[in-house]
Amino acid sequence: MHYIQPRPSSIVAALYTARDLEVDVAILHGPSGCSFKHARLLEEDGMRVLTTSLADNEFIFGGQTILERVLKNAETDFRPKRMAVVGTCVSMIIGEDLRAAIDSSGVTTPTIGIDVHAGFRENIQGVLAALEPAAEAGWISADELERQRRLLAAANEVERLRGAASKPYIEPSRGDLKHLAARRLLALARSGKKGVAVMNAKKETAYMFADELIALHDACPDADITYVANLESRGLPKVRTDAANVLAGMRERGLDPELLGALDEYGANGDAVGERLREIKPDFAFLVGVPHAVPQEYTTGIETVSVTNGPRQVAPLKDLGHAMVVVEVDLHPKTLGVRSVVESEFGAVLRSLAGEE
Repeated sequence: MHYIQPRPSSIVAALYTARDLEVDVAILHGPSGCSFKHARLLEEDGMRVLTTSLADNEFIFGGQTILERVLKNAETDFRPKRMAVVGTCVSMIIGEDLRAAIDSSGVTTPTIGIDVHAGFRENIQGVLAALEPAAEAGWISADELERQRRLLAAANEVERLRGAASKPYIEPSRGDLKHLAARRLLALARSGKKGVAVMNAKKETAYMFADELIALHDACPDADITYVANLESRGLPKVRTDAANVLAGMRERGLDPELLGALDEYGANGDAVGERLREIKPDFAFLVGVPHAVPQEYTTGIETVSVTNGPRQVAPLKDLGHAMVVVEVDLHPKTLGVRSVVESEFGAVLRSLAGEE
């Protein structure tokens, strides 16, 4: 499908994947402004992002010498355990050999070259561009690489069928008012009806989405609700660490959810979540994270309240029959660099309303 709305960048996807591989320093080989916003955000998450700041002269004559210098300086200044050189549209167009520059630089830090640009239609190509050299370097196993391929394909399919890529253009929306959705959810939980609260979150977003399950449990500790979360320990190094941190945080707050899937399996987890819904036969469901991963066939006849962090995801979720949909605005920036559960806006509203009643 050809999109007329902006789609995620493959370069940014490669940067986030480098972070998940526990790269300490990533060097963008391109202009200083390339992926500027996400580079700054990733620095909040502990990975230093440098740039070779290529300009018009290097566009013509090449920038290998500059890249070699930045590599040597990065090794000297930061003493990283791992580094990655991430390509850009400029380095691709001028035909830079990233591996040759790494080898010629003389650095001894384990370093991979990620040949990527922003011209891919699907951003999963950026993830694969990072994972393939990581597998060659022995940072991940061949089995993990193939697992990641399957998960990326599943996540892509979910977006194409029921997500923000399901139409050429989707009007962004803030969804239903949080206090109205919270009141309805509290009423359902306190009615004696059977409920299910599921977190099916993507990677570090779980640090905030988990709070919404905690908040519901805080507000209605005796309600007939089964709590489920995709916090099994699988995936790239940072993903496993995040899952352990979030699960520990939930248990510290008195909530010990059933575990179903891992944080990188959000796209492939929909049928498993759906089958669990069929086993429980709830009257209502509270789905947070990537709720559109669950096909409509599993939620038909169940009053569903869902929480997403994508304004373009509201309309598709309504199309799936979700009664109320709310958006956690700016969730992703708020979950970068954290190592413990972060309070969500919807969770705060749930707690506030529960305290008033």
